[in-house]
Amino acid sequence: LPISGQVAVKNSRGSTNELPKTFTFDAVYDSNSKQVELYDETFRPLVDSVLQGFNGTIFAYGQTGTGKTFTMEGVRAVPELRGIIPNSFAHVFGHIAKAKIGRA
Repeated sequence: LPISGQVAVKNSRGSTNELPKTFTFDAVYDSNSKQVELYDETFRPLVDSVLQGFNGTIFAYGQTGTGKTFTMEGVRAVPELRGIIPNSFAHVFGHIAKAKIGRA
């Protein structure tokens, strides 16, 4: 399961009266996390809200080499390794297909 919370970072080269900067985060996943877990827990609710008419943004940011591209794209030919983009597309087009069936 992801970890959520806060982290405080102190500038070791800053002045003695410089306060640490506190950052709040929603989730951190480790290297054992599965693409589908990440999608289901973090992005599925966002895509669901987009399908209800709300705006949504998925933004990958971080240091080089930390897995942003893999998280976003994954390996499309391997279902359990598909990233956020192919999972989001499948989610949206699945929703459209169900809506078409419901109207028929």
